[in-house]
Amino acid sequence: MQRYGDLDYATLAKRGFLLGLGLFVLGGFGEIVGHAVPGLLSGTVETVLFDLEVLGVLIGLVAPLVFGIVLPLTE
Repeated sequence: MQRYGDLDYATLAKRGFLLGLGLFVLGGFGEIVGHAVPGLLSGTVETVLFDLEVLGVLIGLVAPLVFGIVLPLTE
């Protein structure tokens, strides 16, 4: 009997990595464009863009570990 139903771990790991990569690229691109035009970004927007980069790295690293290694081993 399967514990977590019919999850496709490989697809979830790939999509999680791509989600993290997308967040990282979005945050990085926003900061580059924002700093190229003086006065475009407020402090709050800079903080959100930085948080996107950090979350992107964390999600991009954790999702393949969880869905690619940990969950398949618990089945």
